[in-house]
Amino acid sequence: MLRFTPKIITILKEGYHLSDLRSDSIAGLTVAIVALPLAMALGIASGASPEQGIITAIVAGFLISLLGGSRVQIGGPTGAFVVILSNVILQHGYDGLLLATILAGIILIVAGFARLGQLVKFIPQPVITGFTSGIAVIIASTQVKDFLGLSVEKMPSDFVEKWTIYLTSINDVGLATVAVGLLASGTIYFIRKFAPWLPRYLIALVIASFVVILFHLEVETIGSRFPNLSSGISFPKWPEISLNKVQQVLPSAFIISFLGGVEALLSAVVADGMTGYKHRPNQELIAQGIANFSSALFEGVPATGAIARTATNITAGGKTPFAGIFHALFLLFFILFAANSMKFVPMSALAAVLFFVAWEMSEAHRFIRTMSFPGSDRAILCMTFALTVLVDLTVAIAVGVTLASLLFMARMAKSVEISSAFKEGFGQEREEDYQREELPKGVEVFWIAGPIFFGIAGDIPELLKKIGENPKILIIRMRLVPFLDTTGASALDDLIKQCRSKGIEVIFSAVQDRTYRVLSRFHQKQGWDHVNYAASYNEAIALAKTKVT
Repeated sequence: MLRFTPKIITILKEGYHLSDLRSDSIAGLTVAIVALPLAMALGIASGASPEQGIITAIVAGFLISLLGGSRVQIGGPTGAFVVILSNVILQHGYDGLLLATILAGIILIVAGFARLGQLVKFIPQPVITGFTSGIAVIIASTQVKDFLGLSVEKMPSDFVEKWTIYLTSINDVGLATVAVGLLASGTIYFIRKFAPWLPRYLIALVIASFVVILFHLEVETIGSRFPNLSSGISFPKWPEISLNKVQQVLPSAFIISFLGGVEALLSAVVADGMTGYKHRPNQELIAQGIANFSSALFEGVPATGAIARTATNITAGGKTPFAGIFHALFLLFFILFAANSMKFVPMSALAAVLFFVAWEMSEAHRFIRTMSFPGSDRAILCMTFALTVLVDLTVAIAVGVTLASLLFMARMAKSVEISSAFKEGFGQEREEDYQREELPKGVEVFWIAGPIFFGIAGDIPELLKKIGENPKILIIRMRLVPFLDTTGASALDDLIKQCRSKGIEVIFSAVQDRTYRVLSRFHQKQGWDHVNYAASYNEAIALAKTKVT
């Protein structure tokens, strides 16, 4: 039951001291300063509003820390969601997004109780790198319009069409807007290089806002784009729900839950590496589900564990989930008492922030490193990346995981060895090597090393063709077969039927327990009356001698 216990309960049982409170409160304030501009920027980039981004960071961030399975996880809106959320809003409206977020929350809760938290380790790294890099490219592309100050009312969602408009509208660039964006970019870069401990995004937005106010620059700001910004948080309410609407947004809900679950667990793994603690993945999924469900009720956007903010929390001294709770409370204080100051933030400065977010998210070094791997990994990476950018994130993930699985099975099939010849050092019983020449007349031996699954099932019935003259006894050594699926067992059944038609008895030697359980089921159903089992190869030889003499 410990795997379903929030970490905060464990912390309180261990004892929470004043020194912990001091460290967590300072870390919470530091993360809130970092999260504030990111929440606004990601809210806008997702097709929502800046306050909805902040509300998400408050509600979801609070619940992820309160109920999560990690000591230091910080939750909120992240770049991974931008593409899918903007598409959902475009197709189904904001109510559709809220419904998809509620459904995604339910899916995550079910996944947590189904103990699927460990499955993230089965997603290949080239797939993760491919779609995160692709998302980074799309995020950067969506911000070009605001950075250049283009007066295009409605931008297409297609990547190629978007860039076609950018290139054909190059003469409409707003010089003042670009200047403010470059000022924000230069500020971020300078602070990142020479004073990385400072909140570079917040400082860049403050400087850009002061310059716009001081020089009365005619550039678009949050206030001019969102004139009806409100301060505070509304009471929770249900979005419009209908069976037809649920069917429409359900595919998007699965993608949101998948992305949210993967990024949250990856962030928790990173946090474990930085702190030395171990998170509870299933409880983390449950917390993510409750947080997303609740965020939608407050009209927020989907949330997940944020790797950069989690790392900031750790480096700032955060030790327990209370740091994440303080981070949410500080953001709540801001939206209650300082929301009006958001109106002066230039959109081009927010675009600059998202350019840097996209760059950090892309993990270009990991992309370049993966390109030096074997050809199959490069193919998976490039295909996932290209499909993410040019087609659709759903298609990219589905194709990437499927291709990676098929290539893995092909490699596994090649690693399985089926032979009638003893190899030097085969197994642990090397004294058996000489027995190949001294087999009793009418006895033949094959050994199989590796899992017998559908990838190699076609090779099993061909064993008899490798024998010049049909033997009376066929020994199949199974000590190095760790796994047998039903397709593999069916292939063995075909071989046994061949042996029966030719009057050949079969002896399975040294079958592992897990493999034997599958074989025994087939034995009972198919009536293998000419099949025997031996605990070891020597015992199989002795049994064979009694049958041929």
